Amino acid sequence: MFPAHQASVETALREQGLVDDEQVEAARAEQESTGRTLVELLIAQGAVTLMQVLEAVAGHLHLRLAAELPVQLPGEAASLLSGDQARTYGVAPVRADAHAVEVLAMDPFNARVVEELTFALGREVEVLVAEPDKVEALIKQHYGEDEATLEDMLADVAGLEGANDATSFSAVELEEMAGQAPLIRFVNLVLAQAIKDGASDVHFEPFEHDYKIRYRVDGALFEMAPPPKHLALPIASRLKVLANLNIAERRVPQDGRIKITLKGRPVDLRVSTLPTQFGESVVLRVLDQGAVRLELGEIGLPAHIESGVRDIIKRPNGILVVTGPTGSGKTTTLYSALRELNDPERKLLTAEDPVEYEIEGVMQVPVNAGIGLSFERVLRSFLRQDPDVIMVGEIRDVETARIAIQASLTGHLVLATLHTNDAPGAVTRLIDMGVEPYLISSTLGAVLAQRLVRRLCPSCREAYEPSASELAQLEMPTELRAGRPLYRPCGCDACGGSGYRGRRGLFEWLPISETMRGEIAGAAAGYDLRRRALTEGMVPLREAGWAALLEGETSAAEVLQYT
Repeated sequence: MFPAHQASVETALREQGLVDDEQVEAARAEQESTGRTLVELLIAQGAVTLMQVLEAVAGHLHLRLAAELPVQLPGEAASLLSGDQARTYGVAPVRADAHAVEVLAMDPFNARVVEELTFALGREVEVLVAEPDKVEALIKQHYGEDEATLEDMLADVAGLEGANDATSFSAVELEEMAGQAPLIRFVNLVLAQAIKDGASDVHFEPFEHDYKIRYRVDGALFEMAPPPKHLALPIASRLKVLANLNIAERRVPQDGRIKITLKGRPVDLRVSTLPTQFGESVVLRVLDQGAVRLELGEIGLPAHIESGVRDIIKRPNGILVVTGPTGSGKTTTLYSALRELNDPERKLLTAEDPVEYEIEGVMQVPVNAGIGLSFERVLRSFLRQDPDVIMVGEIRDVETARIAIQASLTGHLVLATLHTNDAPGAVTRLIDMGVEPYLISSTLGAVLAQRLVRRLCPSCREAYEPSASELAQLEMPTELRAGRPLYRPCGCDACGGSGYRGRRGLFEWLPISETMRGEIAGAAAGYDLRRRALTEGMVPLREAGWAALLEGETSAAEVLQYT
């Protein structure tokens, strides 16, 4: 229930005194193994009832609770919304007059629903809290289900007006093509399907003889049934219209953002266009906060690392660096730390390129190098804004690094990301940038390196005995494995034939001890820093991979690829 807002529901329950730490921890302990939400587990354990949860949510949001739902929706109210609107916003109208309409909402936390429906209907909209499953059932009962498939949509759009010569169309003609109803429905269905399947990115790619649409799910790309090649320009134009980009400009890259609502849940899409030989490639990054757990206790950190991170971020000053390649979950980890720190007693500022998730109570600044708003310039301004905590989306150059260090020295906690292969490498990278070693040693609190590996589908994973060559590649000690089997992917309906469902993190934690500070100040080589870190108990990424293998969580291929 309310999967995108578990932290808010927990807060609501605590406000009412309905749950305590012991009950919450017991539910969290079960989450990893069951995959159920915290609220579902609290109800299953008898800590709270469903009605108590709904009452707590209504009180927390200052909304009315609909204790009893109608058997069917009143005709006058239901006629105000089309089926597409009801399904998109996840609402069921239960009362209306000339000035206002009351709706049951699948997601009462989503303020965007009220704003958009108020504008669309020209009336005040009041949201009522009710059991989400029952609201969805009412919507299906009255408005039906949208059973259209991508194959149906492809048949509808096949005969639409398109273009093989992109240079011959004016902006007005492009807008007309982008506004064709079947094309709008097709694009909406593609986006809805991508979000439903948990895609992190959607690629629209023009080639000489065809046009491809691909999703990235759990780090791997999957191709959809492709639309006709002549629709490349109308589809790109439609996406650019949604993102408020210049549809007549097809010679230079553009960046934008699309905000949509799916079943009452807000989803942001980051849009990037790129001119290619055969037309514009458009890539959408799905920023679905409902699909990402922005809580330190829920991102999969081992207990000792979670404890270490909490210790670092409770300090009044110092620097926490999270490092890893693109797509390894660094920003999610830092956002989780920000959520932990976010209270009225602290001022939190972030400099990001771009802002990925909007966090209530945090001042977030999108970096824009095109107008001179660089990380360096933003950070200099931050120091005059009286912050307590500063997050730097990425340390890219020596000036940014030096200002981050200056911020730490003047009493600020700094969270930052960096691109290196391992935790000790973050120190070497900063020194290579030109930062003085003594400044690093006096400000750096800890480094967390991380990777994301695909999680084996529990429905079809298969135990097997690894070969000697595979064990040699993994470098796993025989005594550690102790004859236990490893697991490999097979593929079933539950995982779409891939053998994997979801991802998990592998982490390497390097707290900076006094001995380590001495080595850094003396500009020790990267090898010596790593040797010292291992001596002090750092568990390398590869060994974290071994643990995931022995737990049956991932495959040897994933560990070898990412560590």
